[in-house]
Amino acid sequence: MARYSAKQIAQWFINRNAYLADLDKGDYITSLKLQKLLYYAQGLHLAIYDTPLFNDEIYAWDYGPVVKSVYYSYQNYQREPIKIVEEVDIDDNTAMFLEKVQQYYGKYSAYKLVEKTHREKPFKSTQKNDVILHSKIRDYFKSQISVFNKELSEEKKEELYMINILNRNLTAYKRLAK
Repeated sequence: MARYSAKQIAQWFINRNAYLADLDKGDYITSLKLQKLLYYAQGLHLAIYDTPLFNDEIYAWDYGPVVKSVYYSYQNYQREPIKIVEEVDIDDNTAMFLEKVQQYYGKYSAYKLVEKTHREKPFKSTQKNDVILHSKIRDYFKSQISVFNKELSEEKKEELYMINILNRNLTAYKRLAK
């Protein structure tokens, strides 16, 4: 059973992108991009650890994979950036994993990620509005994992750890500033 909800993982991505935007090293995240990062995080987690990162189901919608619970939480933002920074308790190993996902996939625009997901087997082989099965996601990402690992070598582990600490400090600072 997964340790986190999709909403908790989504909040981590929102916080991380807000932090990068505040440093002028990125943009705030949109709901569309958030959905794609959740899909990629789930896929890689299934491939690497053989367990889901979160239990929420992922559906095949017009613009690609979608976690309904997260979609409905942020649907009012539409194409606007999500700037809500809320504290989320994610362990260090999971945060380092999510940082790798952010580094690898976060560099792409939401629409590039939509195009990418539409070309991938789990989405292509699932009927519109149906659940994309974990087994389909896991099998596909297992076949792709070497590409992901090659680009994000072990050399970056310490850097990722420091980034996670800075991200936590920023979240705590913003909470205290309120």
